[in-house]
Amino acid sequence: MTQLTELGVAAIRDGVAAGSFTAVEVAEAFNVNVAAASALNAFIVATPEKAIEAAKATDARRAKGEALGLMGGVPIGMKDLFATKGVQTTAASHILEHFVPEYESTVSQNLWDAGAGMLGKLNLDQFAMGSSNETSYFGNVISPWRRKDGGNAALAPGGSSGGSSTAVSARLAPAATGTDTGGSIRQPAAFTGISGIKPTYGRCSRWGIVAFASSLDQAGPMARDVRDCAIMLEAMAGFDPKDATSLDMAVPHWEAGLNPDMKGKRVGVPREYRMDGMDADVAASWDQGIAWLEDAGAEIVEVSLPHTKYALPAYYIIAPAEASSNLARYDGVRYGLRDLPDGAGLQDMYAATRAAGFGAEVKRRILIGTYVLSAGFYDAYYTQAQKVRTLISRDFAQAFEQCDVILAPTAPTAAFGLGEKSDDPLAMYLNDVFAVPASLAGLPAMSVPAGLNREGLPLGLQIIGRPFDEQGVLNAGLALEVRAGFVARPEKWW
Repeated sequence: MTQLTELGVAAIRDGVAAGSFTAVEVAEAFNVNVAAASALNAFIVATPEKAIEAAKATDARRAKGEALGLMGGVPIGMKDLFATKGVQTTAASHILEHFVPEYESTVSQNLWDAGAGMLGKLNLDQFAMGSSNETSYFGNVISPWRRKDGGNAALAPGGSSGGSSTAVSARLAPAATGTDTGGSIRQPAAFTGISGIKPTYGRCSRWGIVAFASSLDQAGPMARDVRDCAIMLEAMAGFDPKDATSLDMAVPHWEAGLNPDMKGKRVGVPREYRMDGMDADVAASWDQGIAWLEDAGAEIVEVSLPHTKYALPAYYIIAPAEASSNLARYDGVRYGLRDLPDGAGLQDMYAATRAAGFGAEVKRRILIGTYVLSAGFYDAYYTQAQKVRTLISRDFAQAFEQCDVILAPTAPTAAFGLGEKSDDPLAMYLNDVFAVPASLAGLPAMSVPAGLNREGLPLGLQIIGRPFDEQGVLNAGLALEVRAGFVARPEKWW
């Protein structure tokens, strides 16, 4: 029998349902992998007992002949941005260290209701602010991948969902939750050779997810392949009256609707994404993706997204502005860290707590956000950025009059070494250049692995779809997956 940790979501679910193996056997196998992979630092806290508890419940339901659910018997990793009742939830920040919620996030509850179990809470960039997982208070996550001829240099797993991408790629979990504010599902998926989808804004509830930028944050699945993402997204999504931005729409049966045939579909290729000095391997991968979708029956059309060059600056005004508002709640009074110097007053406590509790990148974004919202600069920066956001949304709407989905690279490069960009925030922010526009427009977008670059590192291709058309995105992703035949995996060194 195939080693259980080599199986993905669909294979585990179907195998448990058929009685080929038990859910407890699966959970035990993944628990062993998690315990043996501390060198990757993917988990902030492991919860082997939670995985076993859920597995026993699934096996008991099967013994009684009851339905097992969409994720029955599948243990997953939970990004430590989702509140989990009775289990520490930190957002990878010192200011929330030891915070144990008394409630469960809607997305995680949906997954438990669907039969999934929790292997543990996954590391991330602090408050989801970062592209390399180097801002976590609990230390860097290290990618399981290595450069072919680059020695043992530690590589970034992407961010902010770096713990999730590493866990799935290294076979520590068959799937994991991620969140995507400006590319935090898609970019780490591309860096580690896995799939990940950010659904339409509002498709998954934000209730119980630690907020970064509320008009952008969206949960989504990260898994080995497109089918597994479709299954998990179906379990995660749904209307939630506790979230005012939640879409009151039925959840489609995305797995049942999967179809890699692109006949009659038009795929847009945005001319503005062909940038000067573009990485040659990324450009070649994009051209290969175009050829693959043509082979699947699609018609390729060039489209224009003229305001693309303004997307990154607009994002890095809007997201920090919302963050500065959201993070004001961490004051040392109600929960989390409290730093109270001798003889200090209330304002001194606020200042000391935030100085000790927030990391450098979080402080940088709070300062930027507070500045652009200040009385003298609100109209000059924040109002202008919101106007640009509207123009970017309009660009996509006009492009989708000519095509059904858009194909682009996921990230401008393959994974880079830890420390290579951390001293230059602007170089780090440029990692999001292809991912941010879809986030600003609230569109569904997916990364699928397309191959390896000359250094032997994964490259991802991104599919962007119309609002609510996750099915079209998944189907185009499946068409790419079938033709790419990506089976590469990191050689175990940890």
